[in-house]
Amino acid sequence: MYLLLALLPAVCWGSIVFFNTKLGGDAYSQVLGTAIGALIFSVFLYVISVPPLSPLIWIVGTISGLFWSVGQSNQLRAVQYMGVSRTVPLSTGMQLVATTLVGVIVFREWTNLVTILLGTAAILCIILGAFFTVIGDKDSPTKGTKSKMNRGTVILLISTFGYLIYVSLLRYFNINGWAAVLPQGIGITAGTLLLTFKHDPFNKYMTRNILTGIWWGIGNLGLLLSLPHIGQATSFSLSQTGIIISTLGGIFFLGEKKSGRQMVFVILGCCLIIVGGVMMGFTKR
Repeated sequence: MYLLLALLPAVCWGSIVFFNTKLGGDAYSQVLGTAIGALIFSVFLYVISVPPLSPLIWIVGTISGLFWSVGQSNQLRAVQYMGVSRTVPLSTGMQLVATTLVGVIVFREWTNLVTILLGTAAILCIILGAFFTVIGDKDSPTKGTKSKMNRGTVILLISTFGYLIYVSLLRYFNINGWAAVLPQGIGITAGTLLLTFKHDPFNKYMTRNILTGIWWGIGNLGLLLSLPHIGQATSFSLSQTGIIISTLGGIFFLGEKKSGRQMVFVILGCCLIIVGGVMMGFTKR
């Protein structure tokens, strides 16, 4: 049962960008709708759990949510330049490498030769996999595509920084996930409003994307319920499988064009990122 719950983050979070794109709108209306949906679900989770909230939890949780809005908004902006099938694997790879480096440097996760070797191999798999997912077609024009790829990659670096702070803050201050749910939801919504209000995001597409935020919340609930029972390593590993949903969804349901050669590299790249994520999970204490 808990393994099935642990798959919820993979299914829900792995398909968020796909659903955002399918529901329509620009990156600003998409991320604001997602944020409002996440806030609604965070209020629901708080009501059913009622965890004690100290001033530290309020401050750290809210700041964490603010940085989530940076990560999510820029990930959706990158989709406009690179498409879902390229953005999601590349973004996942960047996040895995970044969070791992912080884990090693700040939290001293790799404490012996086995974890060092396993972690290094995992990073190499992730980097190679991310590279494979963005390989272009030999016969396609490269000038415009390369320019878009470069722009999208820079935006994803900003996105990765946002996600990195979002994840790392709670761990650094040792704050329980249930306690952080409501402050994070408030921070997510406040940060998203600050980033989007100049771009007129209040439209029908924003309303549609509230469903995506609730979908994100369901994934978060699965993680909170399963983590105490199956451990961080297993839950972390399972969550990485979600990139398959967005990547293949972008190709088969959003009509993103891929040659046969690109399809081979995309699938191989996704597999390498998943393998790297699973290996990374086993380096966690």
